[in-house]
Formats: sequence, C-alpha cells, structure tokens
Amino acid sequence: MTSPIFTLDRTDIKILDILQNDGRISNIKLAEMVNLSATAALARVQKLTKDGFILGYEAKLNPEMLNASFVVFVEILLDKTTPNVLEEFSDAVIQYPEIVECHMISGGFDFVVKIRCANMEEFRRISGQVLWQLPGVKETRSYPVVEVIKESSKIHLKNKPQK
Repeated sequence: MTSPIFTLDRTDIKILDILQNDGRISNIKLAEMVNLSATAALARVQKLTKDGFILGYEAKLNPEMLNASFVVFVEILLDKTTPNVLEEFSDAVIQYPEIVECHMISGGFDFVVKIRCANMEEFRRISGQVLWQLPGVKETRSYPVVEVIKESSKIHLKNKPQK
C-alpha cells in the first residue's frame, strides 16, 4: 500500500494530534490552539475528514468497569489460505464483538486476534464456541495478557509536514 498523495502542513499535523488526544475539543478551542479562526479550523477538520485522515470519533471506555478487562491474543492457523477461505474467515470474524481486533500476518500463523472478555472462564467459552467455529481454523495458540503496559490507538505524528 502506498502513502496518500495528499500533503499535510504543520497546522494539519497539529490539528490531527490535538484531535487524537481530545476528539471532543470545541472548534473554538482547537482554533485557538492552532492559531486559526474558528471557520478556518473547521474547514481544515472537514477537509481532513473528507480526505480520509480522520476516520471518525469514539469514546474510550473503561474495560475494568464494563467487565471486559481480560485480554487474550490468539494466533490462528488456517488449514488452507486460498482466497475464498481467507474471505470466509474474515467475514466470520467481523460477526463476533468479543474479537476486538483481527490482523492477517505473515509468518508461522495466518491471523492474530485480540479478544476482550470478563475472565478465563469466558475466554474458554469463546474459544470453543467462537474461535473453533470460524471457517478453516486448523490450530490456535492463546496468550492471556498478565498486565497491560501500554495500549493506545494513537498514531505518532512527526512535527514536520509530509512530502
């Protein structure tokens, strides 16, 4: 995949950085922080959204308070990696909200998924009733997380414009 043809200036990068730290910031406060008028700041945000740099906004929820603090990463090996098997697997994974991330990888396994649930007992249920029911699954390896050291969806933005 190639990088976008769009170029970002320092103000665009600053706007993106501010928004990924506080997606609920008011347009007026954002405008002040980047030394633009409110109208100009809003136009920039709208263009960044239209151009695909901003995909959306969401609240970060506390998994401890929502009984979803148990995290397990699972490597999944498929029996075949033909296009139709990969597509069937991908389509099926999307249906399960317990699977919060799924990445196709290269190496010894085909996919890595991240599962969020209440505890090991619930993970065992998910493993049997969800993971092993996914199309084409031949083998899995599970890695329960003992402690989260760092977790972020933020993208490191350099302070210089893209060329």
